Amino acid sequence: ARVFVPEMGGWRVLGQASGGWRRGLGIRATSTAAGFGTKARHQLQRRGASKPSDPPGDQPFPGLLRPGTFSREELVDVLRAAVVDRKGKPGELTLLSVLPELSRSLGLGEQEVQVVRASGKEASGLVLLSSCPQTASRLQKFFTHSRRARKPTATYCAVTDGIPVTSEGKIQAALKLEHIDGVNLVVPVQSPSRKDIMEGVKRTLSHFRVVATGSGCALVQLQPLTVFPSQLQAHMALQLCPVLGDHTYSARVGTVLGQRFLLPVESTKPQRQVLDEALLGRLCLTASQAARLPLHLHLHCLRLPGARPRDPPIELLAPLPSYFSRTLQCLGLHYQ
Repeated sequence: ARVFVPEMGGWRVLGQASGGWRRGLGIRATSTAAGFGTKARHQLQRRGASKPSDPPGDQPFPGLLRPGTFSREELVDVLRAAVVDRKGKPGELTLLSVLPELSRSLGLGEQEVQVVRASGKEASGLVLLSSCPQTASRLQKFFTHSRRARKPTATYCAVTDGIPVTSEGKIQAALKLEHIDGVNLVVPVQSPSRKDIMEGVKRTLSHFRVVATGSGCALVQLQPLTVFPSQLQAHMALQLCPVLGDHTYSARVGTVLGQRFLLPVESTKPQRQVLDEALLGRLCLTASQAARLPLHLHLHCLRLPGARPRDPPIELLAPLPSYFSRTLQCLGLHYQ
């Protein structure tokens, strides 16, 4: 894949460095390892993480790094090679909290770096950064215009526990955010009224296409055409095929005698995803390891405007994380 960096008047192409992307303004993409550059991981290994890691025999998810396991300085080192957008609670160590230091680390001085586009809180994949306000505004206008024209600009890859009934189609659902037991959760709304819409209910839409199936799971391409928190996880749960590693909305899917059905949202609290014994065996995981399974939802491709008005759109790609690729291999799923 190539990385295109926005500059005044056009785009600059960055080559791929050994184990990570060369330094440049505007965009950072994940390296082939697992969303974090090899160079940055080596730096962490030399300097030592702030907190002890799991024992070597209990690391079923290769390449998965958690910001909470290293210091502020170490996180900036990692972000120099790759960036994961994570908006946490006040006081937490997150991407947004270290953007000023990241700017200085990239040699931008006092220029402010802002997140233009990123995957969700728990998803992996591309993060689009810009230090140029004009470029950021242009990109936001492009994304807004594309949504209004029902043209997808983001393509996600997901592994689902379950196989959609149809090989491709669209998912439409009215969703709202509801504060339940101290947590903001996405709740579907049946036949929303005009009052519901005025009070924050949003009609959402996603396209999906099944790429491969195996072992009762599917590799699915997802293209959201609206913006709503956890939209894709909620949509796949409504299809009775929750995303692997979804420890929030998968609990809404029940099974009796092999038949799946939706449980009432009001009486279903988020809990760790429960996988059947056959799937655990294929993934070579214990039940306790599966409880820490990362969300298998990856922002794989972003469509950006060309450098000039008449230029065709540009596609920016991010390789799959290594734990994601490992899951595909275990399940016999092949990305085409």
